[in-house]
Amino acid sequence: MALLAGVFLAFLLPKKLTADMFSPSGWVGEAVLAVAAIIIITGCGGAFGKVLQNSGLSEVVAEQLGVNPSTSLSTGRLTAGTGLSIALPFIMAAALKTAQGSSTVAIITTAGTMAPLIESLGLADPTGRALTVVAIGAGSMVVSHANDSYFWVVTGLSKMSVKQGYKLQTLGTLVQGIAAGFTLWIISLIVR
Repeated sequence: MALLAGVFLAFLLPKKLTADMFSPSGWVGEAVLAVAAIIIITGCGGAFGKVLQNSGLSEVVAEQLGVNPSTSLSTGRLTAGTGLSIALPFIMAAALKTAQGSSTVAIITTAGTMAPLIESLGLADPTGRALTVVAIGAGSMVVSHANDSYFWVVTGLSKMSVKQGYKLQTLGTLVQGIAAGFTLWIISLIVR
């Protein structure tokens, strides 16, 4: 919706609209090409998340962790009292981000998978939900490497070689993600 609103506002900028503006080399054509990837990735992420939701992944994860998604209290190993329940959304988002490269897909997919589990993990209160959102966001920032378009943006604009990108960008995002996850875990122990 924000992109669409921006498009309509952009049409108010020129004094006169010409056919050249709408060509692939015009400013409208270039804008469409620039945002098309964002829209496609977001749509694919949403579709992938829905496929995972419908596949029963939440139930499999709940079964493996010993939690029951149909109850409000967790009887498994990950409980709200230990502060470890917040680790699951972080780890899931980090694993998806590392495996397929897109932070957007990792966020959407993890959110869709975690939604049925949030109550059984003891995160249904407003604080728990906020911590879950932050955990998913932090996990989606972990390990930017060659299958991440952001890796190529950073290395290209910084004029780094791929080897330098792995040393700086990949290692930097790994440290960033681990620090964010650890900090979030400490915060969850304090506020819960």
